[in-house]
Amino acid sequence: MGRSLLTSYGLRSLAPDHPQYQGKYGGNQYQRDGAYHQGTVWGWLLGPFVLAHLRVYKNPEQARQFLEPMANHLTAHGVGSLSEIFDGDAPMTPRGCIAQAWTVAEVLRAWLATES
Repeated sequence: MGRSLLTSYGLRSLAPDHPQYQGKYGGNQYQRDGAYHQGTVWGWLLGPFVLAHLRVYKNPEQARQFLEPMANHLTAHGVGSLSEIFDGDAPMTPRGCIAQAWTVAEVLRAWLATES
């Protein structure tokens, strides 16, 4: 299950093989609200994932590799910040708020925890 939820930018809210999975976040308010927890990737969940990985495998360098795409995202969308959500399907287009505090906080917290 974990492999189907983990993406480069966070964790999906629903696995792609689930019948109600929606890989793209978009449309009118009703459609967006319906897609929010049906496969949308949440960037803030990358922080707890990395910290759990670090606790289990005790390998900071490996754990930090999960954060590299987010480091690159700092210059891609909301320059200097991180997006709230991403599409569940490639290319994981950033959506929602372009500067989301909880995404920034969790990724930064995990980054600091992986410093040697």
